[in-house]
Amino acid sequence: MAHQVRRTSARLADGREIIYFDDETETRSPRPDERPLGARAEAGEMRFDALTGEWVAVASHRQNRTFLPPPDECPLCPTGRGSVPSEVPDPAYDVVVFENRFPSFSEGAADLDSPVPEPLFATAPARGRCEVVCFTSDHSGQFAQLPPARVETVLEAWVDRTTELSRLPGVDYVFCFENRGPEIGVTLHHPHGQIYAYPYVPARSRAMLERAREHRATTGRLLGSDVLAAEVAAGSRLVLESEHWTAYAPYASRWPVEVHLVPNRAVPDLPALTAQERADFATVYPQLLRRLDRFHVAPTAVDGDATIPLPYIAGWHQAPVNVGREDWRLSMQITSILRAPGKLKYLAGSESGVGGWVTDVAPEAVAARLRELVDA
Repeated sequence: MAHQVRRTSARLADGREIIYFDDETETRSPRPDERPLGARAEAGEMRFDALTGEWVAVASHRQNRTFLPPPDECPLCPTGRGSVPSEVPDPAYDVVVFENRFPSFSEGAADLDSPVPEPLFATAPARGRCEVVCFTSDHSGQFAQLPPARVETVLEAWVDRTTELSRLPGVDYVFCFENRGPEIGVTLHHPHGQIYAYPYVPARSRAMLERAREHRATTGRLLGSDVLAAEVAAGSRLVLESEHWTAYAPYASRWPVEVHLVPNRAVPDLPALTAQERADFATVYPQLLRRLDRFHVAPTAVDGDATIPLPYIAGWHQAPVNVGREDWRLSMQITSILRAPGKLKYLAGSESGVGGWVTDVAPEAVAARLRELVDA
């Protein structure tokens, strides 16, 4: 039986949409947002880098976004939980999604006043949408500790938003992701993720699509499926397997800790997952995150070795909205810059300068460590 979620849409004081995804059966009557917010912020422009063929969004208004507020002023907690009204007017929620108050892309991005006279300086409105996804109302919670039913609700929110955002005019790619940990650069500690609806296919996704197209033209098969089969056959980089999902540390890992979680069945995006695959993910993914949170240990003077919550970025690589869907295979990529307790992997000269990656940890060692860390 498919997981049942109740979806309720409302508007915040500045007109931004807020959507509640509840795993309860009661009908929700959203409370009005009574904050004096004024006009909503809209995104600005994109500029084209003629040297690399990549778009760069210029979002100067994001300099003023909320930065590490005290817990009682958290804008992601339910209103009434802290000392000030938050982005969520209601006093309780399961999972909630709302348009970002400081967006990099927005539907209301203004048309440009006049074309740039220099042809090498192409520009375009940063038209798209940016959303925030709150995984839980518990400010001190974490995704790894969510019960399976709540993980399914988060997944249903990702599915819903992928479907809806893909329908927006001009949107070419939808990316659901979570940043966790101050080392990653999070500005809010409340457990949450984001969704970007881009008006173009981002550079890494475009490169992945080109490789997948080349592979299909040469072999007639999906590159993602062949990579999964090769990793299963090799075995040394496998982390865990379930009926519907497989996790492995990729052969050419770039990051000190990198794991790919992929469905065993070839699907292009999140909406294509079956009810059984979604239910299995709700168990497998938190288990993987709990292993990652025990990957690093550090000695302490009082209690002996202590685990270190892993700073990570987890993101869904979905098929582009309008091109290459027949060549794509859904996957989640989880990466961490923490190479050892107290030591970060900095993207220094080689990586930042020319994109020449050097990894600090062999993926076989990462996989072996994660295989050991089964749930107690």
